[in-house]
Amino acid sequence: MTERVTRPSFTTSQLEAADGPGLNPTENATMGEIIAARFSRRGFLRGSLAVSAIAATVSPLAILTANEAHAGGASRFSFKEVEAGVDETHHVADGYDADVLLRWGDPIFPDSPAFDPAAQTADKQRRQFGYNNDYVGYIPLDGSSSHGLLVVNHEYTNEHLMFPGIVTVVEVPDEDNPGQTVQELQIAPADRNRVDVEMAAHGGTIVEIRRGSAGKWQVVRDGALNRRIMADTEMEIAGPAAGDPRLQTSADPTGRHVLGTINNCAGGVTPWGTYIMAEENFHGYFSGELPADHREAINHARYGVPDAAYAWAQFYDRFDLSKEPNEPNRFGWVVEVDPMDPNSVPRKRTALGRMKHEGAQNIVARDGRVVFYLGDDERFDYVYKFVTAGTYDPDDRAANMNLMDEGTLYVARFAEDGTMEWLPLVHGQGPLTAENGFESQADVLIEMRRAADLLGATKMDRPEDIEPNGANGRVYVMLTNNTRRDEADAANPRVENAFGHIIEIAEADGDFAATTGTWEVLLQCGDPAIAEVGATFSTETSENGWFGMPDNCAVDAEGRLWVSTDGNSPSGTGRTDGLWALDTADGARPTSRLFFRVPVGAEMCGPLPTPDLETMFVAVQHPADGGEDWDGFGRVSYYEDLSTRWPDFRPDMPTRPSVLAITRQGGGKIGMA
Repeated sequence: MTERVTRPSFTTSQLEAADGPGLNPTENATMGEIIAARFSRRGFLRGSLAVSAIAATVSPLAILTANEAHAGGASRFSFKEVEAGVDETHHVADGYDADVLLRWGDPIFPDSPAFDPAAQTADKQRRQFGYNNDYVGYIPLDGSSSHGLLVVNHEYTNEHLMFPGIVTVVEVPDEDNPGQTVQELQIAPADRNRVDVEMAAHGGTIVEIRRGSAGKWQVVRDGALNRRIMADTEMEIAGPAAGDPRLQTSADPTGRHVLGTINNCAGGVTPWGTYIMAEENFHGYFSGELPADHREAINHARYGVPDAAYAWAQFYDRFDLSKEPNEPNRFGWVVEVDPMDPNSVPRKRTALGRMKHEGAQNIVARDGRVVFYLGDDERFDYVYKFVTAGTYDPDDRAANMNLMDEGTLYVARFAEDGTMEWLPLVHGQGPLTAENGFESQADVLIEMRRAADLLGATKMDRPEDIEPNGANGRVYVMLTNNTRRDEADAANPRVENAFGHIIEIAEADGDFAATTGTWEVLLQCGDPAIAEVGATFSTETSENGWFGMPDNCAVDAEGRLWVSTDGNSPSGTGRTDGLWALDTADGARPTSRLFFRVPVGAEMCGPLPTPDLETMFVAVQHPADGGEDWDGFGRVSYYEDLSTRWPDFRPDMPTRPSVLAITRQGGGKIGMA
């Protein structure tokens, strides 16, 4: 038997990794091709230096930026870096504390049961903090930076890490080496209780928190606004697609009511204090088949439905396409929740379109309209924004509560000359007509990917979090990676863009509601010590400061950019994921410093600075989901044999996704002198 082991085929982290070839069937230009053409136009490939020769050794983009990436100005960050690496626990910069605030299973109500992972039930989970915390938002109470509501998305569940006694290690034939075997983890068939626990562990948590006199944050369990939102919470469907026949099911013939929200990845908080939950990889929850000539067959295929990563359809007909072909159309939306009313019904805001949403960060434009930036997290899919028709009224919260139901949705097209335009996704305009299968705006929104295909939008390398910066008028687009790129190009010599990059958009005249703008590559990620990687960190970036796979990001009250990552691995980068402070100001850009790193197998999510900058909340997701490529473990990780039992490090406790509160010892602002 060989020493090699395989990742468990059942891991739902595969949904997050979007490990497939991409679902975009168009010939639309990719961002890599556009970057290559743009930098070629600058003329830095001249004479006998052909693109093919350069690409074999070093990125032309790296050559171009070599003289530009010297940090000649003072950084706005001041802290001693964490040393990059891999081990069982988390690490934060010297002079800071990183305290665990909430763990999977923690009680959030006075009557919540104690966490017992060996006897978990759905009823217990409904009263406890959910699994795989992703987006973290903070809503001040009475304007306070030390007393407020923490809102947290729970993206998905990892069965092999959550439940005891369901995994078996077996030997299977090695397809790459006939006559040999490899180890594989197999999971026992799901039962109703396990599925119900998973459904209760999805969704979100709203919980009151307070910072005490000692500077430490605590959960207020008897907070009147504490709430769990789950995969079966009753919700309304609002906006242009509400009531459309394609949203109607046998359980809801009106097409206006839906049970639950799933795979909530990044999110946002609106200026009027509501909580945004973005539905991402919804395709993994559906099973069954449709006839090839069914109206929804092409639509579902464009979104990867069904994937059948979960067994929910075995117990709930609504997740079985053969029984409810319209049910997938009721997911993939942005959900708005009023956290100030624990009895309010969340609303799916269909005007913002249907896709694998990665966040909905927003900003008020100069004319008072609100602009939401949206990434579709799939290889070769698109970047969007939504501009409300109405304007934000800071003095009348009630007047803002339906702003997200009317406005214009746009998709981005980037040009080789550094300009870009936002193309409206409006029924009746351009190709979005009945001749192409769009009978209404509802059709455009339900099949938003296909509508954007027809408009010629630019295919991106997994657009994830997108953050507007009110301090400098720029917008930062995290492009995590694209390991399915078929051809190298001048700006990206890697056939597989394993490390990703960050695009910086400058909207025309600094107006976030503008329909045109310009763009630059702020940073191409990866190890700058390896020439062929073509990374473009400044020369002031240390060996600990570089990163790959940018995912979530945050702009703090000083206008500084923080970037968290997803995909760094012991074998690939020699480091875990973490949170990096990235300079974007002239003179210091792009210098990066490692502030916090996660345990083995985990992803870094969040991050979220409080308004006074004295706390940084971070979310550590799926710790121990990996370890086979770490010398400290060297085998596949599962409940009984985990690569880390972070954060409790108790033999009777599994690993637990958690939210941490990072504060400065002695007080003061995060990351500043």
